Amino acid sequence: MFPTQRPRRLRQSPVIREMVRETRIHPSSLVMPLFIVPGKGVKRAISSMPGQFNLSVDLAAERAQELYETGVRSTLLFGVPDKKDDEGSSSWQDNGLVQEATLAIKKSVPDSCVIADVCFCEYTSHGHCGVMREGKLDNDATLERLVKQTLSLARAGVDMVAPSGMIDGAVGAMRQGLDDADFIDTIIMAYAAKMASGFYGPFREAAQATPQYGDRKTYQMDPANFEEALREVAHDIDEGADIVMVKPALAYLDVIRAAKDRFGLPTAAYNVSGEYAMVKAAAQAGWLDEKRVMLECLTAIRRAGADIIITYFAEDLAKAIRNGDC
Repeated sequence: MFPTQRPRRLRQSPVIREMVRETRIHPSSLVMPLFIVPGKGVKRAISSMPGQFNLSVDLAAERAQELYETGVRSTLLFGVPDKKDDEGSSSWQDNGLVQEATLAIKKSVPDSCVIADVCFCEYTSHGHCGVMREGKLDNDATLERLVKQTLSLARAGVDMVAPSGMIDGAVGAMRQGLDDADFIDTIIMAYAAKMASGFYGPFREAAQATPQYGDRKTYQMDPANFEEALREVAHDIDEGADIVMVKPALAYLDVIRAAKDRFGLPTAAYNVSGEYAMVKAAAQAGWLDEKRVMLECLTAIRRAGADIIITYFAEDLAKAIRNGDC
């Protein structure tokens, strides 16, 4: 007790503060999402996500190289085709956008980690994450198509597949499909606890994935449900997930912490588009210090237990780490 205990002693010097810092982030734990569009030489600004772009395959490969040089060695790819149908069939074509981007990135940066989102909302004309029957998602019919998409991505050489639709049985179906096709080393990073969140708005602009009717509340989780979130994580682990993810991150730090403590599996958190856009908008208005708030938010996610952070701030954070800002 005071005066014997003076905690401020360890805060007086920048060197000492860094020496006793409990939570650290390394660039290798960061993942940058990229949105892949048709064409060549395409770099289209995403208005609700300042600093982020829709990129054609060739520029996505260049972007992956730039990121790798900053220490961000992993990308999460989303395809944004110009032609869509009710099934999202372009998602499982071997010459699809994400498949071609994977090949290009692996050629440009062979040691990088390419993660592919596995879902249908970007590919379907109705904007939902699976097969729709009379306005409702048909869970079991969706599984067959998820496996087709997964195998196409595996053939292209992705390191991880990341099912994001919160479809019951998806991880098990994908694991079985991968193993049967001898892709036993392909990793599954499951969006295990994905909430029906209001923070996804900018992403839906970027991915052109707004539902044309209804919403996704019948398959994404109720944000109020903590225990259900952990049950969902347990289900995906039982089905064969190698990594589990909580999405969004900042409003669900308690879920991240509990998932890591209870299961001990590598745990990812997605610092989503709305979380990114809020910081950017406030900084542009002069209301806060962008770098300082970015560091505070991402450190909180890491402190909560996330081993992997998927964030549009990945490059900015890697540069801040290199400059000794965190």
